[in-house]
Amino acid sequence: MQESSYERLRTADCADEIAYVQACLRLFFAASPGATTGEASVPTLSVANVADIARLNKVATFVLKALSRSSGEKPPELFQWLDTYRRRTVAMNSSCIMDSMAIHGALRDRDIDFVFLKGPFQQRLLYGDHFMKPSGDVDILVSSSGFFKARDALRAIGYEIAGKSRSVWWVRFLGEQHMIRTAGPTSSTVDLHYRLQQPGSPSPRDTDGFLRRKRPVEIAGTSVPFISATDTLLLSCISVAKALFNREPCAGYVCDVRASASRLSTAEQQNVLDYATEQGLVDTLLLGLRAADLLLGGAGTLLSERATRILSRIGNEDLLNMVIAPWLSSLRWPQRRTVLWELCGRAPVRYMAEAGWAASADLSRRIFERPGGR
Repeated sequence: MQESSYERLRTADCADEIAYVQACLRLFFAASPGATTGEASVPTLSVANVADIARLNKVATFVLKALSRSSGEKPPELFQWLDTYRRRTVAMNSSCIMDSMAIHGALRDRDIDFVFLKGPFQQRLLYGDHFMKPSGDVDILVSSSGFFKARDALRAIGYEIAGKSRSVWWVRFLGEQHMIRTAGPTSSTVDLHYRLQQPGSPSPRDTDGFLRRKRPVEIAGTSVPFISATDTLLLSCISVAKALFNREPCAGYVCDVRASASRLSTAEQQNVLDYATEQGLVDTLLLGLRAADLLLGGAGTLLSERATRILSRIGNEDLLNMVIAPWLSSLRWPQRRTVLWELCGRAPVRYMAEAGWAASADLSRRIFERPGGR
């Protein structure tokens, strides 16, 4: 489905549709009732292209909310599609929340230290709404020492390891496994993590710190563990870097970066920079912030000023399109090793360590994920 959408968008002239979605996102964050969605001529827009761009970037509900308070023209067909998408998101995320509560109970009963990542809980914290983006699975983080114990706890409530995620590449190099429960009215998927970044991009130096800094979130009278506000911002930037590495649209993650960063005072922004430096992720943080400024407009903050230097050889227009429209054939993508060099702060020792880890991961994937591999 995604690949066919890519091919169609790649051959279409969808510059107006990209600009329209971006204008809606800026309107959403501007929170100014009565504003319009820009200069794109609404009658000439392809509703199918707008819908695909919004869906692939997971920002359709942002577009819907922006249009709902806009004084500009609203294409009825697009508005209807967005409303249907929102209803499906509500149904999907409601199921995800129920699954999360069952998982919380299973892990709590076995005294397993864990924390929820992303999903409806994060959306509630950032936007006051559990249903901003579709969440088809539950992401949880445990320590490396607690990984197998957590997996056994999930098996006890009906989850089993999914397909290829049994391989050495998934468990050792990605540091996660997908687990699926098929019994019941709907299937359910858990992404069980003990690492937080794929090989090829810098990983946090202290992943267990995400567990130590967790905060309680109240859901239906129950307190569940979620990552801290600082770690939410950092994880959103990690997701942006991962998406750019894989050349996937990531405007939804960029929105999370802006929503997280906009809550920080100047002193808190400096604290975030210091913390990201300790984690070896300051350049990953700055990449997410630069992407947010390009997509949603710069805020003139301490973080924004620092972010302009990261990946400066990539022009603003190219980086913007890498975020929201990576299928464009006109894009001049940098080599992945060049991006890794930048994200490692141009530090040779760190770069060699991360590049070596990525090369080992690639070799493992070739061996263990080929047909007949184990």
